[in-house]
Amino acid sequence: MEQLTIKNGLMKFKILIISLTALICFNSQELTAQDDLEKLLNDQAGDETNYVYATFKNSRVLNGQSIETLKSRNFEFRISHRFGEIDQGAYTLWGLDQANIHFSLEYGIFNWINVGIGRGTYEKTYDGFVKFRIIRQSAGARNMPVSLVYLSTIAINSLNEQALNDYFTNRLSYCHQLLIARKYNESISFQLSPTLIHRNFVETAIDINDLYAMGFGGRIKLSKRISFNAEYFHVVKPSSVDYAFYNPLSFGFDIETGGHVFQLHITNSLAMIEKGFIGETTGKWKDKGIHIGFNISRTFAF
Repeated sequence: MEQLTIKNGLMKFKILIISLTALICFNSQELTAQDDLEKLLNDQAGDETNYVYATFKNSRVLNGQSIETLKSRNFEFRISHRFGEIDQGAYTLWGLDQANIHFSLEYGIFNWINVGIGRGTYEKTYDGFVKFRIIRQSAGARNMPVSLVYLSTIAINSLNEQALNDYFTNRLSYCHQLLIARKYNESISFQLSPTLIHRNFVETAIDINDLYAMGFGGRIKLSKRISFNAEYFHVVKPSSVDYAFYNPLSFGFDIETGGHVFQLHITNSLAMIEKGFIGETTGKWKDKGIHIGFNISRTFAF
């Protein structure tokens, strides 16, 4: 009698499953009449979240940071280099005799949080950053159209200048960015970077402590290992003064070579930290005030 009850229960459960399956088949336009019961149940149970990978090839678009983060317990060593202005001619080999360098070491604490420290020849600056991934572009069970990352940086000017020696806080500047990116397909990605830069100390009356800017970055994949990148920051300039700096514009290529990502580009910016290339770019494209530069990075997994 007990076995009969169990069999009846199993029979009712099977009938319920078959009835639900028939109802789903009737209402779904994506399934065909040839789908068997097992495939239908697997399709319904396998509605997973598919995350987007490799929106950009590197953690930098060109000068500015991208939404990409290092994996947990991964180190990245980066060397960035900007030569002199190309309009100096053959005497300086179109700027190649001169060099502005930045080194950095970055670490993935978790997949969603990175930290980094660096040192550059621009104003002999020490810098650091923390980078949080808030939202990741995905489809499926969780449909998220964009990726969102928060970036916060600090820079310390170590030049031996009297105005800076008066107070240590005069040496400090900060940057806050929201990095909003979308990968449209396997070839095209785009990023917006609303930015706030605060400088504790400015030298002249035409300089301001707070700068607001909007960054635009894009990537077009040309082949499996090469992509073309472009980047532009529009700085909201004060209307009351003749602001002496220009908006940074950069073009370049990402080249993946095994464990390295090599970025070769031209830009009107000399600095390689946000406070410098966004707020203090002095070169003008129309006056050939542009620099050849590159970034090269190597990742180590532990």
